[in-house]
Amino acid sequence: MASVSAYPSSYINRNYLIKVNGLSPSGDKLNVLVGVSGAIALIGEELFYKFVGRAERDIQHDITHCKLRRGIKFSFYRK
Repeated sequence: MASVSAYPSSYINRNYLIKVNGLSPSGDKLNVLVGVSGAIALIGEELFYKFVGRAERDIQHDITHCKLRRGIKFSFYRK
């Protein structure tokens, strides 16, 4: 069941740097830059595209932070 995104992965990778901080599901510390496929592997497709939509709507700021209760923080940096 693949969700349809309004933004293709090439558009997201071209316009954003995605940084992940926090704890991975296996308990390892994360502080890395990821692409679309890496982010989807961490949190799932539906939640990731929800975060991308939030970053697209926040046009006033260069950085958009999205936090999860499980301890992962995604930062979307506009290029």
